Amino acid sequence: MPLQALKFRPGVSRDNTTLANEGGWYECDKVRFRSGFPEKIGGWAVDTGANTSALPPPSGSFWGVCRSMWNWVSLKGRNYLSLGTELKLYIQDSTNGDVVDITPLRTTSTIASNAFTTTDTSTTVVVNDTAHGAQTGDFIVISGVSGAINGISDTDLNTEFRVTYIAATTFSIEVATPATSSGTTGACDIAYQINTGSVIFTTATGWGAGGWSGVTTGFASTGWGESAATGVKVDLRLWSQINYGEYLLANNRGGPLYLWAPAVSASAVFRAQELSSTNTNTQDSIAYWTTDSSCPSACNIVHVSDSSRFVIAFGCNDYGETEINPLLVRWSDQEDYSTWAPAITNQAGSFTLSSGSEIVAIKPQRQEILVFTDAALYSMQYLGPPYVWGFQQMGTNISIVSQNAVATAANVTYWMGADKFYAYDGRVQTLPCSLRQHVFANINIDQIEQTIAGTNEGFSEVWWFYCSGTSTTVNSYVVYNYAENIWYYGTLARTAWLDSPLRYYPIAAGYSGQLFYHENGVDDGSTNPPSAIESFIQSADFDIGEGHNYGFIWRMIPDVSFTGSTGAAPQVTLTTRPRQNPGAPYGAAATPTVSSANNYTNTRDHVVQEFTEVVYTRIRGRQMAFKISSSEVGTAWQLGATRIDMRSDGRR
Repeated sequence: MPLQALKFRPGVSRDNTTLANEGGWYECDKVRFRSGFPEKIGGWAVDTGANTSALPPPSGSFWGVCRSMWNWVSLKGRNYLSLGTELKLYIQDSTNGDVVDITPLRTTSTIASNAFTTTDTSTTVVVNDTAHGAQTGDFIVISGVSGAINGISDTDLNTEFRVTYIAATTFSIEVATPATSSGTTGACDIAYQINTGSVIFTTATGWGAGGWSGVTTGFASTGWGESAATGVKVDLRLWSQINYGEYLLANNRGGPLYLWAPAVSASAVFRAQELSSTNTNTQDSIAYWTTDSSCPSACNIVHVSDSSRFVIAFGCNDYGETEINPLLVRWSDQEDYSTWAPAITNQAGSFTLSSGSEIVAIKPQRQEILVFTDAALYSMQYLGPPYVWGFQQMGTNISIVSQNAVATAANVTYWMGADKFYAYDGRVQTLPCSLRQHVFANINIDQIEQTIAGTNEGFSEVWWFYCSGTSTTVNSYVVYNYAENIWYYGTLARTAWLDSPLRYYPIAAGYSGQLFYHENGVDDGSTNPPSAIESFIQSADFDIGEGHNYGFIWRMIPDVSFTGSTGAAPQVTLTTRPRQNPGAPYGAAATPTVSSANNYTNTRDHVVQEFTEVVYTRIRGRQMAFKISSSEVGTAWQLGATRIDMRSDGRR
């Protein structure tokens, strides 16, 4: 029998059985397709920028889990990257790579006397502030301490701390050196950073979900007349960020609008400030943050329209109100983020959407802004006076899983819904997905707010990262290749993704407090030295026998390219996995086994290098799956048309 080329359909399908998917690929990890053939994905390198704050993070470059990034260039040509975590807001300047803390302040306090309570030999200091409003895990900056406090130097106190314990009128911090005596004394100034947010979606908090008048058993508590499974949900903290010229506008979901402006002096560092009529802070002798009294005090998403330059608040408080209307859209005057009160002389205004219960996400498209509620999609377009902005419903009975689950590539917007994927190119349509069952049967519904989407335009890909199984952290991804209309998937922990044209590589964030530059090298640069990226792809079963007859494969002619490898001797493993019937497992432990008088091995692994011409397989079965994998440092590979030599081998 002549040599038979192993050519499989591009993409991976898991929506039917492995035998029904004959001629296709069935499983993979860390693999993509290019020109119809699978190859290992690119590697990543770690951003080496240091954190310059007084309280550096325990690992990596920033505190917390980054959920949002934004990249822009200032008028002076400085390349800025903003990072929003559940704990902090940061700016990275690519000039030196340093990550600078610009977290806004919630309030300040001056304590004239008896500010600190110490205990002899203890590093725990109790701070006495009756109206602190802090919570455990918040960050504060203490200043103005003059002289030692019960043996603790003023240098050890005049710095940034993280709150370790909260009481009604006091809170605790940990200092570097222990006190030498007990007592209450001292004066100081305290700057309270905004309250920290949640790193995951949680329930069973608030009234009725705690232990007050309830019963606590182990870690489980029942509240007063209610079960621990009830209570107020706590959404994870999500930021929206956008530049207004060289300024940065930022908003944590449910919080106020913040603005950060670069200092005239490149060495100066300033915090983001709340936009409000009462903010009297001046930077470089300019009051950047002063607005009229109608500026929203709370909103869910902030955006700046492209050519028309309006600042737009989605899901915000109405004029004269303090509570958020989750379907209300408000915008400032054109080219003026400080004017929000509508008047005959300006274009400020508002509009309330009618379908759904809240605005979940927004995405700019060609000459429109797409506004996603939990039930509909709206197109927001600039009309000019007197209506200013018009809203047209483009689709109903749709869903979107999170604020960050939408991405635009090649003028098409893609997003993940609750049970399928969607695309919008002027009309809403369901995006056919060969991995739909694999994704949505295994996604952690409780943590869908953590889902993020991002583009990798260099490879025509849209990526979604999500929590699978029972994981409360992002651990899986699925990719849609829109150029080849195919899907593939794998495992990788990334919490934010930005494919910025202003930086050479796509930028991602993970759980280590680090930034990663993807498609940079061929290895995992999060370790030192870099470690191998384990990748593989396995085909669905295909027949090698005819009817009742078995097939016998005795040799294989590899076709693998190692272009781009950095190792001295890159290699992959080609695996042949025969089966007798679809229900039988692969491998030597298969029951019933596939055997013959010649005792051919069931599953064979073959190491293939650049100049490997032929491998001898000697396997026997009715069906076979083919797999290529690699786990070596410095290896890049692309599979071509490997050929097998087989013949009929009789019946069982």
